Amino acid sequence: MSGPLAGRSVVVTRPLAQAGELAALIAAAGGEAVVFPLLEINAAADSAPLTAAAGKLHDYTLAIFISPNAVDFSVPTLLGCGPWPAGLTPAAVGQGTVRALAAHGIHGTVAPTERFDSEALLALPELQAGRVAGRRLAIFRGDGGRELLAETLRERGAAVDCIPCYSRSAPAVGAGALLKRWHDGQLDALTVSSSEGLRYLVDMLDAEGRALLSKTPVFVPHARIAENAAALGLNKVILTGPADAGIIEGLCTYNWSPS
Repeated sequence: MSGPLAGRSVVVTRPLAQAGELAALIAAAGGEAVVFPLLEINAAADSAPLTAAAGKLHDYTLAIFISPNAVDFSVPTLLGCGPWPAGLTPAAVGQGTVRALAAHGIHGTVAPTERFDSEALLALPELQAGRVAGRRLAIFRGDGGRELLAETLRERGAAVDCIPCYSRSAPAVGAGALLKRWHDGQLDALTVSSSEGLRYLVDMLDAEGRALLSKTPVFVPHARIAENAAALGLNKVILTGPADAGIIEGLCTYNWSPS
């Protein structure tokens, strides 16, 4: 197959439900996409906070969804209690989350258009102190994670409820399939969109695997992930533009060494 990624095998480490789009882009560019999720996503063990939020959805003026997973694991429950309130503005960190909300019939989502992280969301006019002070906001997210968004909104005067609706965990499978590909010369690069997932990968590799990883190009869409990758000993970290579009552009324009 022809294309800028012809002859290249690229590992897609997004959670399984979000891996398809990037895998398709890699295939369209002539490459082989190897789907190897570094995070397993499941419903939160305790559904009580989500059930409680669904029952008082009209009390909120802004509902923030951290990821497509947050949408998938919360919106069916929220809409199970009635239609989306007319006075509730949805907000999202990234455009994938905007599309996930739209798939459930929720439109008019506030979201960044260039950088996709909490800092970019917090910079939008709709989240400034003059707009959120004295208001009640909901953040639908996974268990744990960064507290920057909630803490900053509270500093701006909002009452913030953080609602965990899904959990993240290390993959159940080991790294044997990746090691075999490395040994067979069939692993040219990895794409990594989560610092947490990257740590899981490093932990599951033995010394030989970590040495192989350190010499393999790893494409990441955010500076924070790049910094964490370098701290973990990776030597070929390529910072791309955001989201799948940025990753595929980085892959296609990379100066690959001769096979």
